[in-house]
Formats: sequence, structure tokens, C-alpha cells
Amino acid sequence: MSVLDDSDDSAAVAVPLLAPAEGVPPVLDAADRVAEAAARLAAGTGPLAVDAERASGFRYSNRAYLIQLRRKGSGSFLIDPTTTDHALGPLADAINGLEWVLHSADQDLPGLAELGLFPARLFDTELGGRLAGFERVGLAAMVERLLGRELRKGHGAADWSTRPLPDDWLNYAALDVELLLELRDAVAVELEAQGKSDWAAQEFEHVRTAEPAPPKTDRWRRTSGIHALRRPRQLAIVRELWSARDHLAATRDVAPARILPDSAIVAAATADPRTVAQLRALPVFGGPRQRRYSREWLTAIDRARALPDDELPAMTQPYDGPPPINRWERRDADAAARLARARAVMSDLSGTHHIPVENLLTPDLLRRLCWDGLPEFKTGGRPADPAAAIEAFLRTGGARPWQCELAVTGLADALFVADQPEP
Repeated sequence: MSVLDDSDDSAAVAVPLLAPAEGVPPVLDAADRVAEAAARLAAGTGPLAVDAERASGFRYSNRAYLIQLRRKGSGSFLIDPTTTDHALGPLADAINGLEWVLHSADQDLPGLAELGLFPARLFDTELGGRLAGFERVGLAAMVERLLGRELRKGHGAADWSTRPLPDDWLNYAALDVELLLELRDAVAVELEAQGKSDWAAQEFEHVRTAEPAPPKTDRWRRTSGIHALRRPRQLAIVRELWSARDHLAATRDVAPARILPDSAIVAAATADPRTVAQLRALPVFGGPRQRRYSREWLTAIDRARALPDDELPAMTQPYDGPPPINRWERRDADAAARLARARAVMSDLSGTHHIPVENLLTPDLLRRLCWDGLPEFKTGGRPADPAAAIEAFLRTGGARPWQCELAVTGLADALFVADQPEP
């Protein structure tokens, strides 16, 4: 089995890749130009390299603001979906039947799906790197290790909703797909050498067909600094301010933190201002951009103040599923012991197969299994076939066949060790 050592200092010095070999392609921002690109892509061969740039941290939406495509025999293309989103039909017809190659596909697929773009097959080079045991799976690190090229990063966190896009940003964007097809082939060779090609195929298909995650409940409880608050009324103020901010951010398509930072929300919940003057005396709220929204913020605070006590949020966060791990020992010592044994099994498997623990089985699914995943955990009994019962639970929770094949036997031995008869 081959596992590349990312810490190998003997590797040759990487050759910098400063610009695409064929130059930076123009940004296609008209329907006829997209149709021409679609025809050229359809005439190409092999998989399609795909990337998309978003404006996370700047915009509320998760939409794609630039799409990068490259295919053998076709070249590279940069498409502005903000001006062509109603004219992407020919592009969808040309590429939706292809294998797409992406790096961290789960980041870009949702935004591309909003535009009617879906891969028929998927190869995720970042996920493939994880399964191959690489310690560093960023695009630049993998290109350097596997292809001997230095891919300089620098604009991934930029505001890609900016128009016009600067030339150096476009150069960066084109480089993101310049070597992606070669990287795909190199990762595929490594996976095959390790006997993991089928595992990877199952993972890629899981990512490709994954349903959008349902919205998390009580998202306002993720407000940074909320742990410092000690009264339910303060939490109510946070909730109302968070909701007012979220509505305003969605309306303006601006990232919520750029409307009002979390620190200001917590400060208002602590101070409980009664007037606009008191509100504006707090940090941030007195700034020129915030003063225009003073009435909205104070109205939200007034709503929280007017709530009856029985409608105030609980101090502890409701949870769906097992409680936080630090409470297991007190709540259910047997479950805590099961989890410790199960984690040891997964850690051993991780070391044996050179795969991160979280890629062997999601931590949440393992916790749910160990807490109350099988009725026998509560009754003190033992399933007729512990391995079959565990596999059924894991499959229902989304575990892939290869994950079950690796983990089920060890988990069955670990979770029911206490039920073994005395010698």
C-alpha cells in the first residue's frame, strides 16, 4: 500500500505556476458567448474541471459569482452567472452529463445546483486526498505534492460579487482549474494503489446526491459571546436582535456580521437600553452606519422586554439527539463508557487505513449510536446479531457500505463487551 508522506523534505522544489498556460480567458457575461463556450466544452473529451467563487462573509446568499470550467480539448472558461443565469441552458446541456472534478465539492455544488448545473458523476480531489491519507489536503498543497507545481493562493476569501473583477483575481480563478484534471488522475492512481478506489467512488456519489441540510434550529444561539449572558431575558434580546439582523441581511443580501457584529448584540443584551440615546451610547450602535437602524434595533429589544416569562428562551440549548459529551458521564455512565470504547475502535481503524476518523464515520452518527442507538442499550439485553443491528443503524444514518464493512465488527465487539459471559 502506498501512502504519501506530506512531511517529506526530500521532495523536489515545486515550480511556481504564475499564470494559465493559455492565458487568462475572458469573462463570459452574455448568452451568446456562453452558448459558444458550451459548444466547445461539448466537443472536448474526458472529465470537466469545475470551480466556483462565492462571496462568503460579504453576501447573505451562497450563490456563485464566478464559474470556472476546463476540459481537455476545450480549454478554460470563466462565466459570470450574475449576468447569464437565465441563459445557462446550453451550458447545462453540455456539461450535466459529464464527470465533474472539484476540490471540496460540497462547498460549490449547492450554488451550482441553484443555476441548474448538476454533475452526472463526481470526483472530489480534496475528499480523495483525505481517503488517501494525506495530512494536507488544500488544493495548493496537493498540487505541490502530486504534480510538483506551486499554486499560489490569495483571493479565495475575496468579495467575488465585486464588479468588475480585478485581473489578478481572474488569474487566480483560472489557475484553480488549470491543473485540476491532472490532479484528479494523480489522486486516482494513489487511491488505486491503496485499494481505496471503490471507497472513494462511494464517497463521491454520497456527496453528489446529498440532500441540502435542513436549517438548524435556534441559530441565534450560535451568537459569539452568548455564553456570558446569565438571564433568559438577555437571551430573548439576543434572539430578537439576531432575527432583526437576519431579516435585514437577507433583504439586502449582505452578510449578517456586516450589518451588526455579534459583539454588539451581546452588548445590547447586557445593557438593556431603553432609549435610542442609550442604545447609541453602546459600542458600534453609535457609528454612522448603525444610527440609521437605531429604531429597528430598539424595537427588537422592546419586543424581547415585553415577552411574558413563560415565553422566554431556556438558558440551556435544546438539542436534537444526544446531549453534549461532557454531560454523558453524569447522565448515563454506561453510554459514556460505550462511546470511549467505540472511539478507540475508530481510532485504531484510522491508524490502520490512514483515513481521518471523521471520514470513517461521522462523529454525530457514532455518538447517536452509543447514546441510545439500539434499544438493548436501555434494556440491558443483547441483540441476537449485534453486528447486524449496528449495521442497520449505521446504514439508516447514512453510512456507506465501505464504512460499515470496516467498522461494524469492531464496534459490535466494543459496544457489547460487557455482555460477554465470564470465562
